[in-house]
Amino acid sequence: MLTSRQIRQDFIDFFVEKHGHTFVPSSPVVPHDDPTLLFANAGMNQFKPYFLATQTPPYLRAANTQKCIRAGGKHNDLEDVGRSRRHHTFFEMLGNWSFGDYFKQGAIEMAWELLTEVWKMDPSRLHVTVYQGDPEAGVPRDDEAVAIWKAVAKLPDDHIHYCGKDNFWEMGETGPCGPCTEIFIDRTPDKSGGKDVVSGDNPLVIEFWNNVFIQYNRDSAGKLTPLPAQHVDTGMGFERIAQILQGKSDNYAIDLWEPFFEAIAQMSGKRYTGAFPDGKTAAQEDAQLRTDVAFRVIADHVRCLTFAITDGATPGNEGRNYVLRRILRRAVRFGRQQLELHEPFLHRLAPVVVDAMGEAFPELKKNPKRVVDLILDEEQSFNRTIDRGIALFEDACGLANDNTIDAESAFKLHDTYGFPLDLTQVMAQERGMEVDVAGFNRRMKQAQEQSRAGAGQGADLRDKLIDVVQKGGLPATMFTGYDQTQGQATIAAVLHEGNDGQLVGDGGGAPGNTAFLVADQTPFYAEAGGQVGDRGAITADNGTRFIVTDTFKIGDVYFHQGSIEGDGGAMKAGQRISLQVDQERRGRIMANHTTTHVLNRALRSHVNTQADQRGSLVDDEKLRFDFSHNASVTPLELNQVEAQVNADIQADLPVHCAVPAQEEALRISGLRAVFGEKYPPRVRVVSIGQPVEQLLAKPDNEVWRDLSIEFCGGTHLPSTGLAQHFAIVSEEAVGKGVRRLTAITGERAKKARSIGQELLKRVADLRGAPADQLSDQIAAITDAMNQATLPATVRLQLREGLGELMKIVKDADKQRSKEAAGAVVEDARKLAEENDGPVIVGELPGADADGLRTAMDVIRKKRPESALLLAGASAPDKVAIVAAVPPEMIKKGLKAGDWVREVAKITGGGGGGRPDMAQAGGKDASKLAQALDAARSFAAGKLQ
Repeated sequence: MLTSRQIRQDFIDFFVEKHGHTFVPSSPVVPHDDPTLLFANAGMNQFKPYFLATQTPPYLRAANTQKCIRAGGKHNDLEDVGRSRRHHTFFEMLGNWSFGDYFKQGAIEMAWELLTEVWKMDPSRLHVTVYQGDPEAGVPRDDEAVAIWKAVAKLPDDHIHYCGKDNFWEMGETGPCGPCTEIFIDRTPDKSGGKDVVSGDNPLVIEFWNNVFIQYNRDSAGKLTPLPAQHVDTGMGFERIAQILQGKSDNYAIDLWEPFFEAIAQMSGKRYTGAFPDGKTAAQEDAQLRTDVAFRVIADHVRCLTFAITDGATPGNEGRNYVLRRILRRAVRFGRQQLELHEPFLHRLAPVVVDAMGEAFPELKKNPKRVVDLILDEEQSFNRTIDRGIALFEDACGLANDNTIDAESAFKLHDTYGFPLDLTQVMAQERGMEVDVAGFNRRMKQAQEQSRAGAGQGADLRDKLIDVVQKGGLPATMFTGYDQTQGQATIAAVLHEGNDGQLVGDGGGAPGNTAFLVADQTPFYAEAGGQVGDRGAITADNGTRFIVTDTFKIGDVYFHQGSIEGDGGAMKAGQRISLQVDQERRGRIMANHTTTHVLNRALRSHVNTQADQRGSLVDDEKLRFDFSHNASVTPLELNQVEAQVNADIQADLPVHCAVPAQEEALRISGLRAVFGEKYPPRVRVVSIGQPVEQLLAKPDNEVWRDLSIEFCGGTHLPSTGLAQHFAIVSEEAVGKGVRRLTAITGERAKKARSIGQELLKRVADLRGAPADQLSDQIAAITDAMNQATLPATVRLQLREGLGELMKIVKDADKQRSKEAAGAVVEDARKLAEENDGPVIVGELPGADADGLRTAMDVIRKKRPESALLLAGASAPDKVAIVAAVPPEMIKKGLKAGDWVREVAKITGGGGGGRPDMAQAGGKDASKLAQALDAARSFAAGKLQ
């Protein structure tokens, strides 16, 4: 049996020694010079400048094994690791590359030789996939690759499978890309697994090698542009090919993992059996199965951490560093809960990585102590909080509704106690529960936006404020903001971060620096229940002003986050202060919050009588409301909801608030509460249209079900009429069975509707206009629509209207294209009649690549013995060139690929292809005549 080391070396030796490739060491797994990537996720990352032609490669062929991490960004396999037979966070990618040298033919020939002649794999068990094409993107079906596979490997049709987007490889959102052909092995006993190649459901049918033919670059707008030269990028999963060649059933059964499992067994006293989940939830799995998952998680994660830290990353709070922290904490948690490893253990496995893989990757041996120390420090830090986090998780489970941990609880576990989301997910899964991941991500994004907008270092300081509150010494804050936006109070503390990083209370620090002011009472609303915190100003009795940029609370203590203005001096405990909330901003927030309640009621009336609130955000610009619903809200429903909310606003319904005992309030018919929310013994009830006292007097009155009655601690308008106007601006899915509406109120809503009506009129006025006058108007209206905030229903009407106009334009374009195609055919006939020599070179004015190919078919029927090169320019910056050469002339040295490549250079382009058929493109139509002269000279030189 081949060992992993032998397999790795076989691959490198095959390409380097037998096929003239240069061995290029793996690039660091941390791509410090590429901001588009969190980690190196494929072998081609380091060669990106060569594919983009921003650098000239020092070699035309390369081969290596590349260190890769897929645990963040576009490629993220973290959640599958441990439970899957094939996935890893860190893995090796064996690869060979051609930079403008060989293309599909060479790549396929070498791949087949390595697999069937060197490694002796059974050809009858090998299948391939090829790209089925995307006409809208201008990418044809890869029939060329199919023809090569049939010629080189003699593969029958039932071993070649056309696939969609999975066979168009992209490194990321932008960058080099192109069609690919993937190689699979069918290990089913009767070789019947070919049907499972496309579905990927059969574990005995494995994709292990991807050959990418890089032809394009995708820019940030999604546009595909042909690259100056064609390249090959292949990637073979090292762990997968080792599994195949060693005859194992999963990646973790190969010899590579043996030293890791042995070390974990010695530390834990448990054994690894190789068991995998089989359709079971984690809650149903037996102890040995959970043990095996933990072994795989820990072994995989310590490899990832060791390589990443060696290459310059550090577990932390941002970007790739945060990904590493998540990975480390996930491994620690599995060791702690499944293997009973309560003391730091992960750092002890880093030397195993060095011993097992240091020969192939010598950089591991440079400073292993640094890696061990960093992992140990992170383990110790996490162990200090994990027990508190587990206790909070138990509380969250007790509050869960529909077997789902709500987003706010998951976020608090992350934000307050350092629990990564995936750790919370795994723990929930073991109880047969889920986590509102979409809601968590929204909450995380909101926190990041608020931090960037004005918190400065405040986000980091909040963690320290938690410890301050837990230690005691700060009084509970009395909130007075329901009835007023200004008031008097006494400072309890002003905290800021000192030079040593510790929180101090010596007067607020330097002017402009972030500080946190605590008072005995405040009218400032602290962020809660989806409503953002207030902003404003606080003035001390000595004239010093403190500008408040946010308000939040920890427990019962309100923190005014902000800074001292100018050189006003210190603010200290005991000073009397005047507090003033930004009233205009508070008014907009209240309008949005009150309207959220009205919206909740309208949704139950027109969309889903059982809809539950699943989250909300209320700020001074908009309101967002998430609710349970298994389908999109239709345009008719959106219109009905919007109309009812506006009707309730026009009715100017009074808004009533009271704070009864919770058990009394819960008896009120139709009362709504946010699922998972923990409410106090006395809870604030907000009722629109009826006083709370009347509701409590007759709590079982069925009439109340038609009202808006909710538990809510937020601030509200005295009556709905002050919201003025309401408009829903978007409707979308944010998770399984959860929809989100985003809406605006007041003058913003009025303006949005006004702009929408104006644009609808512009669309209506274009109906009946000539097609050649529509394109510019459609573009102008589309641009205005994209830049404006509009009611969602109006935006839908605009899209429908513009779609009808675009159809008119497309129909006219098709007619023109049809006429142009006829002209191209006629020009081709004339060209064939007027030329009967061995070489025919001609221009077809206005023809694109498709037109040229049509013309070539016409000419070849009349002049099959002639070499043909045709060119045309469909635009000043768009030149197309095609060529065809018969076999006799190829033998004399005239090859179509070389011919078009030389000609295209003159027009500022490039291209190539087979000796008998090729095409190219250029960018300068003014050089077309010169290029055609060069084409004639080139052919003459080859055929003389």
